[in-house]
Amino acid sequence: MRNLLIVVVFVLAGCTGSPPEGAAPTGSPPVKAASCGSPVVTDALPVWARGGFSDDGAGAAHVLGRDGDIVAVLFGAPLTAPPSPDRGNKILWVSRLPAQMGDTLRISATLAATGETAAREVRGGPGPSIIDLPKPGCWHVDLAWNGHVDAMDLTYQ
Repeated sequence: MRNLLIVVVFVLAGCTGSPPEGAAPTGSPPVKAASCGSPVVTDALPVWARGGFSDDGAGAAHVLGRDGDIVAVLFGAPLTAPPSPDRGNKILWVSRLPAQMGDTLRISATLAATGETAAREVRGGPGPSIIDLPKPGCWHVDLAWNGHVDAMDLTYQ
């Protein structure tokens, strides 16, 4: 039993990383499998992503981009493919970096298990969206807007 506990501790330690500089600490446990990469957390949003929230955004499921330049607030958590008939895959994209009116957020997604790709756009720059992807699984998402780039993994059930 002790050896199993030691193995679990090492596995969990390998699944965590340091948050990007300026990112909010992520004290809550991931709410999805760590094997997909980017953890979904429900702790406080980064300070720069709290505009429009009446508090620190704690409780809102979100994924921070690998470079810490964008956050996806998952109002449709868990995301599903095909989309659930009773709620959408609503994602609020919030950029830490300046965006301009009329920007377009370009999303290039690749399904980890198959290499299948999908492209989506959010007109009006980072902001509210419904992002439906064709199949369940772990999607690697490359994001580009106003000369900025970041990436994350999103799980669709």
